[in-house]
Amino acid sequence: MTYIKTPIPLPTPRLRRFSRSLGALALALVAAGTAVADGRPQKLPAVPLTVGFQVVQAEVARTPEQRATGLMYRKSLAHNEGMLFVFEEPATQCFWMKNTLLPLSIAFLDEAGRVVNIADMQPQSLDSHCSAQPVRFALEVNQGWFAKRGIKAGFQIKGQPFAKP
Repeated sequence: MTYIKTPIPLPTPRLRRFSRSLGALALALVAAGTAVADGRPQKLPAVPLTVGFQVVQAEVARTPEQRATGLMYRKSLAHNEGMLFVFEEPATQCFWMKNTLLPLSIAFLDEAGRVVNIADMQPQSLDSHCSAQPVRFALEVNQGWFAKRGIKAGFQIKGQPFAKP
């Protein structure tokens, strides 16, 4: 047997900084994954939203981690409760129902809180449901909630998140 000896290059300072950054990113991803994968629903502060004559108490998911978890692992959702997803900039947004146990309806909302489109989503599904145009918000409620109240595209939802600064 013949062995070829090759020198192993020592890492440069730039490579060491990159390795540390990569390690920190890996730890952050593991921590975020643990929060989602532990099987416990999150509970977030709620704001009242006025939808016609109804008031929905909507938990507000603002961070990427909160939005990624959403209503996963919930076994029930009260009649006039939901979750409002807030995005930094208007963009086409898509949702799926992985680890979500409840059938939900989602309304995609523009910056002013006007409904762009509504979709019904089935539990435990990986099917994508996307906004018809760029939106800043999405509101999830129990499936059929919007339909029972005649809420359709163009309807105005009111509340503090939609107020102009």
